[in-house]
Amino acid sequence: MTAATAASSSLAASREDWLGKATTLSEALPYMRRYAGQTFVVKYGGHAMGDERLGEMFARDIVLLKQVGINPIVVHGGGPQIGQMLDRLKIKSEFIDGLRVTDKETVEIVEMVLSGSINKQLVQLINDQGGQAIGMSGKDGNLIEARKVMRTKRDPDSNIERVLDLGFVGDPFNVNPGMIRRIQDAGLIPVIAPIGFGPHGETFNINADTAAGAVAAAVNAKRLLLLTDVAGVLTKDKTLIPELSVEQAKALIADGTASGGMIPKIETCIQAVEKGVDASVILDGRVPHAILMEIFTEGGAGTLIGHK
Repeated sequence: MTAATAASSSLAASREDWLGKATTLSEALPYMRRYAGQTFVVKYGGHAMGDERLGEMFARDIVLLKQVGINPIVVHGGGPQIGQMLDRLKIKSEFIDGLRVTDKETVEIVEMVLSGSINKQLVQLINDQGGQAIGMSGKDGNLIEARKVMRTKRDPDSNIERVLDLGFVGDPFNVNPGMIRRIQDAGLIPVIAPIGFGPHGETFNINADTAAGAVAAAVNAKRLLLLTDVAGVLTKDKTLIPELSVEQAKALIADGTASGGMIPKIETCIQAVEKGVDASVILDGRVPHAILMEIFTEGGAGTLIGHK
């Protein structure tokens, strides 16, 4: 093969690649028009947060959503990072039903990690990709008022139900949508740490999925996207379920198909839809550009839960 032939072949391959990209953009146009002006709440967490390359892709995708007229709101977690800091400080921590028992000493560390280092890192990632993000926690502007979470557990031997005190763990009670709208009206992307305030000024650690669902309902979001470490909701033989009605999702919990950590995620999606969110989606945050695949392609990328 001569140099001229090789160059011609390389140019043809490049043109084919460019054509593929142009076709993808063209096919995404109807979705861009459909969602322009709508609000999407994205919960960012899981192992994707620890991958620098995936973090940059996530930030770029959020900026792209803003660029095409969608209003993204990011709510982030940070469980692994909290665990690492507690280990470094030699503070013991335990979990009950997937929730971290959070005493006064622990909640100070949780707030420092979530509202401090993680929140500002994510804001910087988005800004580095050309966006304008502003970081905040649920305490800023009285954004998320929370109530203390109480759990009960029945002793299998005595059948006596006892109350479990999880400390400063809260559930969202009231979300201030006006605060978020003012930030959006300024052209900024809100990045929210799931820390809430209590009726007596307490600081509460809130599960990030739960916080994202509450925010989505409060702002009447078009979509709630929960980025996880699995492909979505799976059947018993581990096949992805692309779409579920609220009733079907509840049935999967009732018959045991959904189990473990997937149950609270599905429940969050159901509650958001029942409170006015058009649809909720559980998808794998470890897949590059999973958000764009879900929003701008016909096949989607995870499990959509909505009203059929």
